Amino acid sequence: MTDSDAMPPARPAATVVIVRDGDAGLEVLLLERSKVGAFPGMWVFPGGRIDDADPGDDELARARSAAVREAAEEVGLVVEVTELVTWAHWTPPPVQPKRFNTWFFVAPWTGATVTIDEHEIVAHAWHRPAHALASGLPIAPPTFVTLHQLTAYRSVSEVQRIGPPNGVERFATKHAPVTGGAVLLWHGDAGYDVGDAEIQGPRHRATLSGTGISGYERS
Repeated sequence: MTDSDAMPPARPAATVVIVRDGDAGLEVLLLERSKVGAFPGMWVFPGGRIDDADPGDDELARARSAAVREAAEEVGLVVEVTELVTWAHWTPPPVQPKRFNTWFFVAPWTGATVTIDEHEIVAHAWHRPAHALASGLPIAPPTFVTLHQLTAYRSVSEVQRIGPPNGVERFATKHAPVTGGAVLLWHGDAGYDVGDAEIQGPRHRATLSGTGISGYERS
């Protein structure tokens, strides 16, 4: 039996990245989770698992419904399903005990007040993507990579017009140990197929440190 066979199946989930035009450029909404529950103490985008009651004819449609619902539940914001830009799909490595297969969407802020429950979500802040990456906030790899992608966009209209930089990609994460730590590998990395971070060639990976991601490379 492999590790993945022993793990419970990942739950389908949806995340919505709320963006707005700030004085200095594009800004994203980040939420600080409490010390209990999923992703304790981390800064995240609004999101959660897809419920059986979320409407839709397939998983992507249900994920879009879940993204709208989670925006309302977690931050009190109305997001129109027609405004969602499908961004990516993320599958975590089997080494994680709690796993979610997550659709990521990007949606514009409508200008309404952000409200949090101060229980599961204890704080919120608007950040420019580059500032969030440089701030040292504890963030998960999908959040890190999404912020990295969004540094290339100057405005909400650019995000809506251009969409994700390489089309809607599926990030099926592989965890590979290296001397002194570990790296996460994604499609396009020379070592991805065999899960070997030492193979030379093209890079698409993140280096993990004790406090999170210390570097991201994509050839």
